[in-house]
Amino acid sequence: MKRSLLFLALVAILSLGLAGCSAEKKEEAPAKKETAEKAPAAAAGKTLKLAMDADPVSLDPHVQLSGGMLQYSHMVFDPLVRWAKDGSFEPRLAEKWERIDDKTMRFHLRKDVKFHSGNPFTAEDVVWTINRLKKSADFKGLFEPFSPAKVVDANTVDIITKEPYGLLLNMATYIFPMDSKFYTGKDESGQDKDAIVKTGPSFANVNESGTGKYIVAEREQGVRTVFKAFPGYWDKAGNVDTIILTPIKNDATRVAALLSGDVDFIMPVPPQDLKRVDSTEGLQLVTMSGSRIITFQLNQKRQKPFQNPKVRQAIVYATDNTGIVDKVMKGFATVACQQGPEGLAGYNAELKPRYDLEKAKQLMKEAGYENGFECTMIAPNNRYVNDEKISEAFVSMLGKIGIKVNLKTMPKAQYWDQFDAQVADIQMIGWHPDTEDSANYTEFLLMCPNKETGYGQYNSGNYCNQEVDSLIIASQTETDLAKRNAMLQKVEKILYDEAAFVPLHWQNLSWASKDGMNTEEIVNVQNFPYFGDLVIK
Repeated sequence: MKRSLLFLALVAILSLGLAGCSAEKKEEAPAKKETAEKAPAAAAGKTLKLAMDADPVSLDPHVQLSGGMLQYSHMVFDPLVRWAKDGSFEPRLAEKWERIDDKTMRFHLRKDVKFHSGNPFTAEDVVWTINRLKKSADFKGLFEPFSPAKVVDANTVDIITKEPYGLLLNMATYIFPMDSKFYTGKDESGQDKDAIVKTGPSFANVNESGTGKYIVAEREQGVRTVFKAFPGYWDKAGNVDTIILTPIKNDATRVAALLSGDVDFIMPVPPQDLKRVDSTEGLQLVTMSGSRIITFQLNQKRQKPFQNPKVRQAIVYATDNTGIVDKVMKGFATVACQQGPEGLAGYNAELKPRYDLEKAKQLMKEAGYENGFECTMIAPNNRYVNDEKISEAFVSMLGKIGIKVNLKTMPKAQYWDQFDAQVADIQMIGWHPDTEDSANYTEFLLMCPNKETGYGQYNSGNYCNQEVDSLIIASQTETDLAKRNAMLQKVEKILYDEAAFVPLHWQNLSWASKDGMNTEEIVNVQNFPYFGDLVIK
């Protein structure tokens, strides 16, 4: 019998937040995987036929900071700790941890854990992994507050920050230790095996050796990935030994596959099909409010009018995001006017949605653009729920204030290369805060772009305000929660007043599966179900 549940985001119970995921990026077709060829066959067990809107873009967990890659990491690698459903931290590769001083946390690691290669997991691998994270273009911003970690002994490691940092445990959920021996040396082309390559060949893009429950046994990018249980896995939870992942980007096709029984589990469920799935005998639907903000960025370097705050404000006033939620999202989203939803530190209750078409026209006139102008825009058509429809609605809305937008949409496999190259004046970006903390939105989306630190990595609008940057940096070491909250609220107010971005809504989460699975227990607000814990009756 189907079940339908609606959860409130867990963030309301936390002072410093949970952990999450963020943007998605580019896809490439990797070659046959070295580790999978060597891995022994898994024992017979349950098979899960899984359909998602996309598959992992690489086998290298540090190529991209994204929900899809974090989902992959939880299957093939294992974090030091992970989030429990109540917002607490669960031991994974770290059995326990203790605060040594205000900058140091000591982690005691599980013994006798093996990588897929057969190499033993040790503290050296944790140190090596953190060093690599600090080199990754996508992750370095998250790990900027960290100093190099130190080995205490083979099963003990100290993780150290430059200053007192209240989110250290949050960030430990992002440390998925890699097999340092496996990734050390040169590949057949002479390239370092630990090279992080977004576009182009690399050893890590097509080979993996993690400590996770599953190895990647077969992989055809964009078509099919088969995960097989690793016989030497340390954790005995769950009974699924094989996962066959089929990426199905089309919403109707993905739902039809579940209804017909071709697949057992889908994510996400499109808003227009929630009732249909919920009312179907033999299926269960789980929904949850989320904290992924969907936005448009206005590139001030490419388009001169966007340098004018009044033009940016006019665009925000012209955007009927309530209408988009009601009509395009079928009510399955929460209207946003700031980055973080209620419950996250920094939420500012004084800020309200501000659709007002006449006000928008007046601001365009005051800015000297009464007759409007022309610009370009890109958006994905298979990354966010109804992303193409949202973009088309936005283009129509801007047309009402004289801004002619030339929109181009594309699959996310192509989109993220174009996003990084900033090929258009307006670009869509969604973001789930990587620490379930509102500062994280700003760190990646709106701080002044800085390749050295990684801050502003996804700021394609090139918005830059030194006061905002200073407040965010200061918030990282502020241990007084009330003071920190006030700092982040001030940031949200500045961004609101300057119309630093165009807020749309917070995207809700949805999953559906056949009955007879503990689906409700494995899903979470971070939107990476713990498939290793899945039980099929």
